[in-house]
This record gives sequence, C-alpha cells and structure tokens, in this order.
Amino acid sequence: MSVCFAVSPRRTGEDVAEQDARQVRRARVLVAARLKFCGLEALIDDVTLIVSELVTNAIVHSGSTQVTVTFAVVDGVLTISVHDEIQSVPELRIAGRDAETGRGLFLVEHITTARGGVWGTSNAGATTWCSLPTAAGHPS
Repeated sequence: MSVCFAVSPRRTGEDVAEQDARQVRRARVLVAARLKFCGLEALIDDVTLIVSELVTNAIVHSGSTQVTVTFAVVDGVLTISVHDEIQSVPELRIAGRDAETGRGLFLVEHITTARGGVWGTSNAGATTWCSLPTAAGHPS
C-alpha cells in the first residue's frame, strides 16, 4: 500500500497548516485499516504512533510539498517508509524535560527496538523507514 499527499511548503518556525495536520491522521487511519486487513491488529497502536511521528517529521522538518507513506508486509516483516522530497537526514535528539516537541524519533527507535525491528534513513535522508517482525514470537 502506498499513499501520497500534498502538503503546504513551510518556512522554519511556521505552524503546520491545518490541512497538513489532517494528513497525519489520514495516514494513521489508512495504516490501521491495512493492519487490520492483514490480521495484524496487535501492531496497530505501535505502528500508528510510528507513522504519526514519521509523517509529522516529514511535514514539519523537510520543507517538502509532497509526502508518500508506503506500507508492506513481506516474509513476516512489516516495512513502513515515509518519503518527502527533500534530502535531509533526521537526527535523533534528546528533548528537555519541559520540551513540547523533539521526541518523535526517540519514540520510533524505542518502539522499533522493543519489537525487535530496525529503523533508518535512505535516499540521503529523504526517506525514513522502519521494519518490524510480525511473527507471534516477538514482544507485543
């Protein structure tokens, strides 16, 4: 499954446009429906959080006008990738205690690692992805 949507170009410091924020919800809903269709309901909470964080990062930090979310299950591995059109490697940061933002990739890493998966970037940072095993023997 792959879904592509347009986003408004942003300048540093600008708020995310409301229609772009709705795209994050749209991506979560589509991925949750696909997981359910594939019989992977146990992954819905974690995967929708991962998708939320990756899509939000693409909208907020890339400056791109288009974001594509791709979802595939092959040989017991779920792979999610979020592609924006700008080459810029995302950085895992440690947010301050009172910070309202800056924990997205930390959450992606934590969830992915806890489930026995991996995450990373490709296309010089234009794509952020994660792979999670779907086998019953892994933590849920």
